[in-house]
Amino acid sequence: MDIIEVIKEQLSSNDVILYMKGAPNAPQCGFSARAVQALMACGEKFAYVNILEHPEIRENLKTYSNWPTFPQLYIKGELVGGSDIISELYEKGELQDMIKSAVAAASE
Repeated sequence: MDIIEVIKEQLSSNDVILYMKGAPNAPQCGFSARAVQALMACGEKFAYVNILEHPEIRENLKTYSNWPTFPQLYIKGELVGGSDIISELYEKGELQDMIKSAVAAASE
């Protein structure tokens, strides 16, 4: 399977997915750690891909998303943004609503 197809499959199979450095319980950079903290505080499960273990995804996702840095959060297949945007949305209370809506829609 082509790597872009793998990325598309991951995005379509997971309502909330974070492409990050490391894992939620062991982030490998401060930006990924901040993103994970905000997502965990929302109280819903989310998928993740450790881009350090998947260099092909790391390189191709930058082109696919037209977003050069990590982490990258996707909700319902749409790029939300990186660490700063995730933190900002969380502080405004918007991230919680976005995630709850995505998860609720998936369980209907």
